[in-house]
Formats: sequence, structure tokens, C-alpha cells
Amino acid sequence: MLDVKLLREQEQLLKDKLKARQMDPSVVDQLREDDSYRRELIQQTETLKAERNKVSGQIAELKRNKENADDAIQAMREVGDKIKEIDEQLNTLNEKFNETWAGLPNLVHDDIPHGESEDDNVEIRKHGEVRSFDFDPKAHWDIIDDLGMADFERAAKVSGARFVFLTKDGARLERALMNFMLDVHTGEHGYEEMVTPQLVNPDSMYGTGQLPKFEEDLFKINKEELYTIPTAEVPLTNFYRNEVLSSDQLPTKFTAQTACFRSEAGSAGRDTRGLIRLHQFNKVEMVRIEHPDQSMDALEEMTTHAEKILQLLKLPYRVIELCDADIGFGAAKTYDIEVWLPSYDAYKEISSCSNMTDFQSRRSNMRFKATHDAKPEFVHTLNGSGLAVGRTFAAIVENYQNEDGSITIPDALVPYMNNKTYIEK
Repeated sequence: MLDVKLLREQEQLLKDKLKARQMDPSVVDQLREDDSYRRELIQQTETLKAERNKVSGQIAELKRNKENADDAIQAMREVGDKIKEIDEQLNTLNEKFNETWAGLPNLVHDDIPHGESEDDNVEIRKHGEVRSFDFDPKAHWDIIDDLGMADFERAAKVSGARFVFLTKDGARLERALMNFMLDVHTGEHGYEEMVTPQLVNPDSMYGTGQLPKFEEDLFKINKEELYTIPTAEVPLTNFYRNEVLSSDQLPTKFTAQTACFRSEAGSAGRDTRGLIRLHQFNKVEMVRIEHPDQSMDALEEMTTHAEKILQLLKLPYRVIELCDADIGFGAAKTYDIEVWLPSYDAYKEISSCSNMTDFQSRRSNMRFKATHDAKPEFVHTLNGSGLAVGRTFAAIVENYQNEDGSITIPDALVPYMNNKTYIEK
């Protein structure tokens, strides 16, 4: 959520930032009008309440003197009715204002690329050589089917489309990847491992920005008023919700492996085969809670932490910086990491690392004190995939496939695969 001072003191900046996201800035004019009227109503009701308090004292004085107070009492009833009427207007207006205000995205950082679509994202760097095959490479869904590593048909029978059973060496490879990623992030990058709830309440979803705007993308358990998490970002970022941290608690660096659940609303027809776009998938997430002065440096570092996993697995990838027209709702600056997938003959996203600045901390009321006597300030929050496990699985299968149908296991994963070096029939 944005600071409402932006509306009152930097209206043009707010409009310019919305334009950069290809949004209609006229919403700012309506918000400004509603905010002005809201403040006017607050002033009216405060004046009336002050008058009521004053006259209430006069009524008490009249009664003590055994004088007739009927006219004053009637007048105060009318004032009370007016206050009630204004309060009802104010509640309605506040609800409308807060809903619209909560629907505004974060302000994009000044130094990110300007563009009109994802085509204007900027490639920052590439790493690794794309493999040249001397045979016709297969897509990962065909390879894992041939090797008995997954069963999509039975998953569809049990749960529906976009689910999968990973079996035998497929299940082992998935587990190996999760353990490997967590070991690197905790052992080399200094993150604290967490095991998180995978069902969260609406306040948690609101705190990280999934609600109310993206409810259609979520799975909800109506009976319990809980949501399945779309990413471990949600429970990890909400860990300190409604708390004031001390300066020595910053930075906080969390990592967790969880199942992630997404309805994939609006993605019909996209990546319908294989492991790229499932309703349920595993992911290792990194979340950082930072001092505002350090968050941009933290974003650069966190991105290299995600890259390190791909480097150790020797998978070719590239890093792109998202332009203002393509950046996510809550992000001020984002780097996407894309891994090479031969079946697509293209790079596909495997991690997205974002600095959310104080957007989430305002929604979740998460602050810190620079000193014991200092006024609390909002922290900055960051999140990034480290990595999406299913997509890493697919990238290994495709990039490490052999002509005989087997898969070479990357050296970094051999210890996690019981020293097995190939997956074969």
C-alpha cells in the first residue's frame, strides 16, 4: 500500500508512476476528490461532536438548576442524528476510498527501464553456453514419461488437469533439488530456514498484496476462511506483521520450501504440457526484511543467490530487468531469471527477484526503530524464487538428456541422488 501523503502532496508524481505502468491516472483525480470530501466530513462531525459535548454540559447545568432543558435536549437529538448520518456517509466513503487505494500498485523505481510491454524488458547478462545437440532433443514431458518419472494421467484422474504424480527417480530428483537449494541458501548465503504454514488467513494475503486484487488466482477454503499459499513469500513476509523490530534484527533473511498453489486464472492454453505451469508445484523462496537504505543492494545480492543455484547446476540462463509496463503489482524493481529450455527454443522464467520497498510493510504494519527512542519506520521487504523446483527439474531433464533417452545427473546433485550419476530405464 502507498503512503496517502503521496495523494495530498505529490499528486503529479503518483499520476506519472501510474502512467508508466500503462494505467489510467484519472483514478488519482477521483481519489483526491474522495479524500477531500472525506476530510471535510470528518471536520463536520468533529465540530458537531464538540458542540454536542458543550451543550450536554449546559443541559446538565439546566437540570441542576431545575430549569427546562427540553429545547436543548431536542436540539442535541437533531445534532446526534446529523452526526449519525455523517458517520454513515463517512464509513461508506472510507470503504470505497480504502478499496481503491489498496488497489493501486507500488511506485516503480526511477532507474528501471521504461517500456510499453514485456518486449521492452532489458537483458542484463547471460551465463553459460546453450547446448548444441547432435540428435533431436525431446521435451521434458516425453523424457520423464519414457523414464517412468511422472504420471500426468493418473494425477488428472485424482485431481484434474495441471497436476502431476512424480514417481521413482522423478520423486527423488524433486527431493534432491529442494534439499540442494535449501543447503546452498542456508550454508552459503546466510538465510534462516523456516517450515511455514501453507494455509493463511485473509490478513496475510492482504499484507503481501494478493488480496483483494488477485483473489481469482487463489485457492480458498471457504469453511475455514483460509487460503492456500501461492508462494512462501506470504507466510514468511507476514512473520513480523504488526510488529516493530529493533535495528539489530535487520536484515532478516528467510528461506523455505513449500508447495505453492495457483489457479492460473487467465492462462488457458499456455504451457498445458509438462511441469511449467501447474496448479501445485514446489518452490524454494527467499524473503528479506531490510533497512530502507540497504534494500536495493539487497536486491542485487539476492538475485546473485538465485543465479548461484543455476551456476552450480551448470544450466544456461539470462537475467532480465523488467520495464515499468511489465513489473508486478507490488514491486518497485524486479529481475527475472530465465533458464534455457530446448523444447521451447527459448529462455523461460525460473525466478523473479523483487524489491517491494515499503509497499508490503505498510499493508502489514511492519516497522523498525533505528534507535530505542526513534520513531518507528516501515521496513523494506524483498522476495525471490531460489528456485522454482519444477522448472529446474524440467531444465535439467532437457539440458542433460542423452541420445539413448537417459539423463545425466548434474555433479552438484549426485550426492543428493545417492551418488547416482544417470537416470535411465
